[in-house]
Amino acid sequence: MSEYIKIKRGLNLKLMGEAAKSVLDMPLADIYAIKPMDFIGLIPKLLVKQGDNIQAGTPLFYDKNNEAITICSPVSGEVVEILRGNKRAIIEIKILADRDIRHIPFHKSHPSQLSREEVVAMLLKSGVWPFIRQRPYGVIANPDENPKSIFISAFDSSPLAPDNDFIMSGREIDFQTGLDAIKKLTDGKIHLNVRPNPSPASVFSNAKAVQINKISGPHPAGNVGVQIHHIDPINKGELVWYIAPQDVMIIGKLFNEGEFDATRTIALTGSQINKPKYYKTIIGCSIKNIIADGGLKKADNRIISGNILTGTQIPADGYLGFYDSQITVIPEGHEFEFMGWLTPGFNKFSMSRTFFSWLTPDKKYDLNTNLHGEERPFVMTGQYEKVFPMDIYPVQLLKSILIEDVDMMEKLGIYEVLEEDFALCELVCTSKIKSQSIVRQGLDIVRKEFK
Repeated sequence: MSEYIKIKRGLNLKLMGEAAKSVLDMPLADIYAIKPMDFIGLIPKLLVKQGDNIQAGTPLFYDKNNEAITICSPVSGEVVEILRGNKRAIIEIKILADRDIRHIPFHKSHPSQLSREEVVAMLLKSGVWPFIRQRPYGVIANPDENPKSIFISAFDSSPLAPDNDFIMSGREIDFQTGLDAIKKLTDGKIHLNVRPNPSPASVFSNAKAVQINKISGPHPAGNVGVQIHHIDPINKGELVWYIAPQDVMIIGKLFNEGEFDATRTIALTGSQINKPKYYKTIIGCSIKNIIADGGLKKADNRIISGNILTGTQIPADGYLGFYDSQITVIPEGHEFEFMGWLTPGFNKFSMSRTFFSWLTPDKKYDLNTNLHGEERPFVMTGQYEKVFPMDIYPVQLLKSILIEDVDMMEKLGIYEVLEEDFALCELVCTSKIKSQSIVRQGLDIVRKEFK
């Protein structure tokens, strides 16, 4: 039976630079890059070397801890550089793309005609398995395990987020085939979570073999962790898998067309873009041409692969993250504002009524990266609880992580959270505490403890 969940605590951050509902089919970029650091907990072992000629779907590296999990190339071409960092850690694998992509052919078949083992083998061999991740920890799911349920959040509530109803419109066949494949992976339910208003696109509302749940409220209502918490909470020893809607479609195309098609529609957003809109591109693409087409305003800008709350800063000639479907550009905040707290603040965002901007709740803001202060003593203010819609004590959980008390972390709900669930806490924090990095520190401690 479907559920209706109303999220009351949270915060919608309204920003300038929302993408217009038009899609440009981008020509192939010259260079694509896959970054092992996009995969939490994965230790890469290379399967290619510089100068190799590869096809889309060719394995680039595998996980040293689980050799069945491979990361494959999204395009065909030549491996032109393997960029390494400290201690020879692999930073990027760069591929000079062909003008016409050549795909490794896979056997076309409908998932309903296959066993679980055959579906898993197909997903692993083709390189699409890494799209499936697990809670707790936010790592790539282990194919040998059976989750109690699988979650798909059909909407993203983060600032300037891409509209999945728009992106997925008309993709019913591939999406449904993807759902049929995913259904083979669990004995539990597939939860497809939609926003009730406006009504979801038919690709979601007409989906079969899933439980469609309606979730309303401010951000982080679209976070899969919040949805899991309210629908099928995670206890110690339990696993829940999750996957994004566009990645479900990639799985569907694998079974329908017999190839790994890494095409993804992304949103170019932010106040520093002249013409924000959608682009049809490929995972790992160079963002240089996309930024140039959108028109970058002349200023000191920060370019982010992802949204402003949880994304990763990249250079102007950087590459789209493996799991990202958004590029955001906002101004840097190097300027010092003398006694800015004394001004009325009509153009300043504030969660409280510190500034008079609270009189215009629908106003959109041009925010920069300025923290307006430095880290201070970590005190309880009640701010976190206003934007954290889980039955968890966020401040106490963070402090238990800081002292590395594993038993206390477990009691306070470490298994139910990821960094993204604390992004708003970090935004509104008076003490300027880096909550997201602390949460990742705690998850790494617990994962290592019980590995």
